Amino acid sequence: MIEDIEGKVVLITGASTGIGAAAAVAFGRNKGRVVVHYNQSESEADNVAQQVTRAGGEAITLQGDVKDSKVCKLLVADTVKHFGEINVLINNAGGLIKRQPVQDIDDRLFTEVVDLNSRSAVMTTGAAVSAMKRQGKGGVIINVTSIAARHGGAGGSVLYASSKGFISTMTRGFAKELVKDNIRVNAVSPGVIVTPFHDRYSTPELLENFRATIPMDRLGESNECTGAFLFLASEQMSSYVTGQILEVNGGQLMP
Repeated sequence: MIEDIEGKVVLITGASTGIGAAAAVAFGRNKGRVVVHYNQSESEADNVAQQVTRAGGEAITLQGDVKDSKVCKLLVADTVKHFGEINVLINNAGGLIKRQPVQDIDDRLFTEVVDLNSRSAVMTTGAAVSAMKRQGKGGVIINVTSIAARHGGAGGSVLYASSKGFISTMTRGFAKELVKDNIRVNAVSPGVIVTPFHDRYSTPELLENFRATIPMDRLGESNECTGAFLFLASEQMSSYVTGQILEVNGGQLMP
């Protein structure tokens, strides 16, 4: 167990399935107090919260569409209202929405993708930072970017990849802005991880093409990302780490 994770209040957006769910349970195993955010997957979120509790942590669920900035702020406010503080924010909520070639991208799709992946992270971070500054104990922000931010994404996913590129740049910028407040900002960049994301957006043929480019010769699992989150959340393990993007991709990209 990572000693200094115990008792920390961790808000994870998009935590009902996939990487967010795995991270929530991992913090539970380390006796964290976890807020499992979801938008539509209520039963899945309830199940994750139960897993967190069974693992030794505490958990509540909060619902809301993070494309709405008011929801982003309310998630942080409700976290503090329930647990008394917020120590770690993981901006995990995101999605591709749909694969679309450039000539078919319209204003509605552009706004939806950018609001979900980029604006939500900015607004939730802003609310969390305000709370952390009031608390006076510093804190940790962990963003979730993607390998797509570096290589531009597969067919029809340029908007998603670009919005994740925004997250990577935001991570570095906010790390510099907030370092004097003892708030560390880093990011985890997953490669091709088997989650509902790829069930929804990637064909078996596309996944096989991905696998062929991975030196480990396999796709990743959600629980293989959890160590990165725990490492970045722990002052014992990463107190001198900020502005970094930790790649978890089986060797598919070696920047």
